Amino acid sequence: MGKLHILVIPYPVQGHVIPLMELAQSLAKYGFKITFVNTKSTHKSILNSLSGKNSLHDQIHLISVLDESESGEDKNVPGKFSEAIFKIMPGKIEKLIQENYVSEDERITCIIADQSLGWALELADKMGIKRAAFITAAAANLILGFNIPKLIDDGIIENDGTPALKDHTFQFEPTMPIMNTSDLLWTSMGNSKMQKIIFDMLVHNNKSVKSADWLICNSTYDLEPGAFKLAPEIVPIGPLLSNNCLEPSTFPPEAEPRIPSKESPNSLVGSFWPEDSTCLNWLDQQPLCSVVYVAFGSFTIFNEAQFQELALGLELANKPFLWVVRTNSLDAKTDIFLKIFVNRIGSQKGKIVSWAPQQKVLSHPSIGCFVSHCGWNSTIEAISNGVPILCWPYFADQFVNQSYICDIWKVGLRLKKGETGIISCEEIKDKVEQLLGNDAFKKRALKLREMTMNTVKEGGRSHQNFINFIEWIKTS
Repeated sequence: MGKLHILVIPYPVQGHVIPLMELAQSLAKYGFKITFVNTKSTHKSILNSLSGKNSLHDQIHLISVLDESESGEDKNVPGKFSEAIFKIMPGKIEKLIQENYVSEDERITCIIADQSLGWALELADKMGIKRAAFITAAAANLILGFNIPKLIDDGIIENDGTPALKDHTFQFEPTMPIMNTSDLLWTSMGNSKMQKIIFDMLVHNNKSVKSADWLICNSTYDLEPGAFKLAPEIVPIGPLLSNNCLEPSTFPPEAEPRIPSKESPNSLVGSFWPEDSTCLNWLDQQPLCSVVYVAFGSFTIFNEAQFQELALGLELANKPFLWVVRTNSLDAKTDIFLKIFVNRIGSQKGKIVSWAPQQKVLSHPSIGCFVSHCGWNSTIEAISNGVPILCWPYFADQFVNQSYICDIWKVGLRLKKGETGIISCEEIKDKVEQLLGNDAFKKRALKLREMTMNTVKEGGRSHQNFINFIEWIKTS
């Protein structure tokens, strides 16, 4: 028999693809053959970032099973993409597994699926294939899903997930985030159809996720002790970072971040956009811990008024800043404003790029703080580099992560909206000054970094969990 063959199935959006790709790279280094499957649009985006290559390390094969017409990726129809993932993709994956089953050397022996894709775990069970669920978000979000029946019984939410108590806060355990019924994983999605899809998915997936052979996540015991106490079946193997891949010799013992090599491979395999590495040269010219790094992930979009307040806030803060502005997030008016703004501030005060090599940026010693949407990947990357965070959550699990950052770990601050729903330039300026002016945030962030990175070193708990996971895959 040839190499053991693992099928990796992410929910095909960037925030889910990246950590699963990092897991795939870690597994490939232990000799597994891996097929990484996506929708066609997501597949093409990844290939573009890899300069057209459809494999990594000669052991990770990238394929697509759902084209744009089937997935709805080429249409602005709310919910159609998610419906395709749950209704059309299962049949495509079953056919793929059957086609690989005819050859002993090609036969898929293990499926690692995004925990949101309960159907993939059920399919693996039906076909007699080992199955592991992977949580791309904080473990706290799975605890939330597991507790949906209790929240209904307690009268906190209705049977359909809508809040029975508006703006009601609750906490499952003292070291877990404070949650608000208006900002739950599903209630913050905005579109009512998407809210129903996400809520129904969580309810349906509870059974399939709990019955998986392994339930692994990109987190650590130190970051979420309460969550792992409440659900010991969840096994943390994080932090998964592209410059880590669970190799113990990667990290130096000193607490301060190091300057990454600009000649190293793409720092974020799985990114949907080409990275602009010129920002690393710009960072080299800035003072230690001085730069405000601003990036809001792959979904956040601001209206014209909010975009301008953000720009003016960065200018008022009077600190060098690196700002990621996706080209697909700009309309004509905002684009004109941005060009005028760039001409006014000059290249020395600020650098604006369409996409950045984020893990390299956050490990750069000139970074002072991170203005973030608080996606879990960004949160883990900031924590792993000892960078304080200024929180600007947008939707989904980002409000839970904000509570971890501000209430539990105390390595960041919230930005508060005014009466009009806009975060003002003065609020941005004030919070940047507070975050950079108080050494306690940096000290706590560095301590958290040390604890987090120790866990992936040889002898660390995440490292040992990962080794145990590998041994399980290898057993017949």
